[in-house]
Amino acid sequence: MKPKDEKKLRILAAGDIHGDTGLAEKLAEKAEKEHADLVILCGDITMADQSTDNLIGPFAKRKEKVLLLPGNHETVATTDFLSELYGVKNLHGYSVKYKDVGIFGAGGANIGLFQLDEDEIYGLLKKGFNKIKYLSKKIMATHVHPSDTKMEKFTEFFPGSKGVRKAIEKFNPDLLLCSHVHEAEGIEEKIGKTKVVNVGKKGKIIEI
Repeated sequence: MKPKDEKKLRILAAGDIHGDTGLAEKLAEKAEKEHADLVILCGDITMADQSTDNLIGPFAKRKEKVLLLPGNHETVATTDFLSELYGVKNLHGYSVKYKDVGIFGAGGANIGLFQLDEDEIYGLLKKGFNKIKYLSKKIMATHVHPSDTKMEKFTEFFPGSKGVRKAIEKFNPDLLLCSHVHEAEGIEEKIGKTKVVNVGKKGKIIEI
């Protein structure tokens, strides 16, 4: 029999790279060193939709499986471009299954270049969730943090999302991975049974 840990999904989750190619390289090295099954990038990969060079390349070079989301610094078109160029998956409004874990997500935020209203954010999350709701373990990935959380108190400028909060309360994922508020990097809290983690730019290893 295999040890129990081999069944776990090991994820490197990060966000807010903001066009820093050196940081992308470091994260890709970390994913390789930590034997991550999967990399999830929670948006703001570029800086204001500028150059996309060498942001996903370091992961592709190491043959890492990558899921990504647009943040409020890039459009869906840019995220789709990166997905097609490197053969990775844009999770915005979609879902995937790895091992026995369902992962669904929505990017964008309630401010910035790629702005969505709360109903749109919730609708995209619902669309992704519906495809993997039969699975017992679920991870939700967003760029923006939920409203009425500790994370919201770290910033005067970036309100949390009511759409993300509603999705947590309706779908009860095991985990929500988000970024957006740089000052809240590494903060973890619970909403019901859902563990909410601001993954930040340094990246966080998560096992489920």
